[in-house]
Amino acid sequence: IISHRRTLAASLAFTQCGAVSQDIIYVTLPLYHISASLLGICGCIQLGATCVLKKKFSARQFWNDCRKYNVTMFLYIGELCRYLCNQPCKEEDRVHEVRIALGNGIRPSVWKEFLMRFGPVKIFEFYGSTEGSLGFLNYTNKIGAVGRAGIFSKFLHSFELLKYDVCKQELIKDENGRGKKAPTGKPGLLVFQVTEDGPFSGYVGNKEASEKKLLRNVFVEGDVYLDTGDLLVMDEDGFLYFTDRVGDTFRYSTKLRVNPGSLEEITQADYEGRTGMAAIVLKRNHNFNGERLYKHVEDFLPSYAQPRFVRIMGVMQTTATFKHQKMHLANEGFNPEIISEPLYFMYEPACSYIPMTREIYHKVVSGEIRL
Repeated sequence: IISHRRTLAASLAFTQCGAVSQDIIYVTLPLYHISASLLGICGCIQLGATCVLKKKFSARQFWNDCRKYNVTMFLYIGELCRYLCNQPCKEEDRVHEVRIALGNGIRPSVWKEFLMRFGPVKIFEFYGSTEGSLGFLNYTNKIGAVGRAGIFSKFLHSFELLKYDVCKQELIKDENGRGKKAPTGKPGLLVFQVTEDGPFSGYVGNKEASEKKLLRNVFVEGDVYLDTGDLLVMDEDGFLYFTDRVGDTFRYSTKLRVNPGSLEEITQADYEGRTGMAAIVLKRNHNFNGERLYKHVEDFLPSYAQPRFVRIMGVMQTTATFKHQKMHLANEGFNPEIISEPLYFMYEPACSYIPMTREIYHKVVSGEIRL
């Protein structure tokens, strides 16, 4: 349920970034997505600014459009900025009037590359959800952060990062059954307190789904918090960093992308599930090296985050908002009899990922090989 109050609040996002009525805002996202409809279209109406509305995002035409229409601001989400960075370099890459980019989902490595390539664009990364009434905006342009929680922010927005067991997928509670706050520098489940000033409107006609989003009696009897399903980290300076999703959409995507420079043959990777499979797209004319990947995950990932299976894909399918489509991959699992693409299995004795065979598959399913 999107209230008028939330619509008005979302439409102020560009204003908070310093936008004015003279700005020209480029919107390439589908209008059924809240970023495009509320932040983009409603934001332009609120400002009295000009909107350049693209029917479909095109990495190849993006900067040509910006130059043609004198674009000064644009919305991004997911992998949009990475797609721009993957385009061939051109002499006119810095020839544009874009000064501000607002969105979420840009990785730190892409953030740095984008600035070096396309010039000093102010990137305002934010955190928010359709269900939640509150969010964060990185107004300081701190690379990698989704926002900052200062003294006034904590006072205005009652939220906490709670200790969370990623294996059991449940909160870690004290001896009295109350929630425990995550220490500085450690991931915690982000929860917002539900109050009159920060209400949770819920889902239309679905009280059961609405109730599942709420945590009750977290710190004291009678309190209510909204479970965002997101793990965030707060550093000593109060900057917040998105880490992972939990629950049904649990993923280790950001962890798998650590230090991509040591695996130059991989152009895209995503990792789904608790005992996960990494879906990998190789760069052209590069071969998969099981030993190199094994060493990489051993060096950079904790044991619980290491993918036990690898699937080599020709292309990574994405949603209209440039997020990887993983549901069909999860449904297909790791059965080599129904998957035609190359599959590999993490085999510790060989310190490598070896080809997945029917024999290995049946041993895993039967429990002879324990994961």
